[in-house]
Amino acid sequence: MKTLPSLFVSHGAPTFALDPGLAGQGLAELGRTLSHPSAILVISPHWMTSGVQVSTAIQPETIHDFGGFDPALYDITYPAIGQPEAAARALELLLQAGWPATANQRRGLDHGAWVPLLHLFPQADVPVFQVSMPLDLDTDSAFQLGRALSPLADEGVLIVGSGSLTHNLYEFRNRHEDSEAYASEFSEWIQRAVLDGDHHRLLHALELAPHALRAHPTTEHFLPLLIALGAANASNEAGVIEGGIQHGVLAMDSFVFGPCPGIRIGNQ
Repeated sequence: MKTLPSLFVSHGAPTFALDPGLAGQGLAELGRTLSHPSAILVISPHWMTSGVQVSTAIQPETIHDFGGFDPALYDITYPAIGQPEAAARALELLLQAGWPATANQRRGLDHGAWVPLLHLFPQADVPVFQVSMPLDLDTDSAFQLGRALSPLADEGVLIVGSGSLTHNLYEFRNRHEDSEAYASEFSEWIQRAVLDGDHHRLLHALELAPHALRAHPTTEHFLPLLIALGAANASNEAGVIEGGIQHGVLAMDSFVFGPCPGIRIGNQ
């Protein structure tokens, strides 16, 4: 079986479900390019727990874990089935790596999962399960969490870290009309590090990248990028799916870690 790459996707605001823009178009193209996975594992900052939990739900519900948005969003469902067997394998790998992991039979799909999947696999024809983010996760342990799950990529599972390349909620709520320069400068720095295969810079991006504290006042939406990096099992191949800036402050780039024909890689 062909090894799948891992992904970091920027899911932005819930309105991304209705307004795909450049980022949604890129994810749709990627979905058509990828080898069809047997299951999708999504790790999102909208499910954070003490320790790690793995969703083993057979038919995960669509969770509308947000408020104050277009009423049309609450009518959207993503009816993918779960994949308890792959979830059990993920649980096994986490326990082997020393993570305090447990199964959760009831957890559905939060918007960090189903919103980007609407664009990536719009037919909802690939089984999906989630792994939670531990509350005490940091940059090093995020990378190690991805590394623990990396054998799944050899078993047909697409590992997706879903976050946001920039995520300043205060500034988002104050709605900027024009793109803020800091969001572009931070995202360009990250994109260059990804395409250069510079794992050191990525692991220390919140210390080294320009405007890192403004781009991420809290870290939970950045850490999925490092989970995806770890899941690629040290591959230096990487590609970018450019997404532009939404709402003035949300950088929407996504990244492919590992081989993926048709996606811009390296210095191309």
